[in-house]
Amino acid sequence: MVLNRKELTEAITRALEDKGKRKFTQSVEIIVNLKGIDFTKPENRLNLDVVLPRGKGKKCEIAVFADGQLAVDAKAAGAERIIAGSEIATMAADKAKLKNFVSKYEFLAQPQLMMQIGKSLGQVLGTRGKLPKPAAGDVKGLIERTRKTVKIKSKGKYLPNSMCLFGNETMTVEDLADNAEAVYDAIKNKIGGDQNIRSVLVKLSMGKPQKVQANG
Repeated sequence: MVLNRKELTEAITRALEDKGKRKFTQSVEIIVNLKGIDFTKPENRLNLDVVLPRGKGKKCEIAVFADGQLAVDAKAAGAERIIAGSEIATMAADKAKLKNFVSKYEFLAQPQLMMQIGKSLGQVLGTRGKLPKPAAGDVKGLIERTRKTVKIKSKGKYLPNSMCLFGNETMTVEDLADNAEAVYDAIKNKIGGDQNIRSVLVKLSMGKPQKVQANG
């Protein structure tokens, strides 16, 4: 299936028109159905990080595990929370508090702290897809990219589809389309081309899926 911009924007428009009245801001999600791929083979499974060019429509808060100068730099670059190495063991001791904390942030970490984080927090962070990425080099740029990044993962060995958010209902149709194309292109490049994509749908969190009409 070749993704057509006009058909994509029309599907997004239909999804937004169907949003109804909710007491919260709904995410906009894309569902990509695949074909001709053996997901029982680990090398074929999706595990991608995609930077949305127009962002998520809301601010994503970043926590950085760091000591010393990196902690200072990360704070100056806008990280909402700095976690010192000495705090890691304390965090691990209160599982209920930790789970609530993990749900609020995306994480980066000083490379020297990665082993300690893995031993103490790895189970909670890993099961939620929140394992930190190493923080090195341009920390400000890394924080900004992380705010815009979504994860795309296969649903399992036998479910040939993938779904992720690509913005929310406050965003314009054109910005949402830019983000959807970024997600589509990342999946297409991973699986070897348009011919392995069966269909694409978009929807709001609580809305009906709207099919993007095929163009090839």
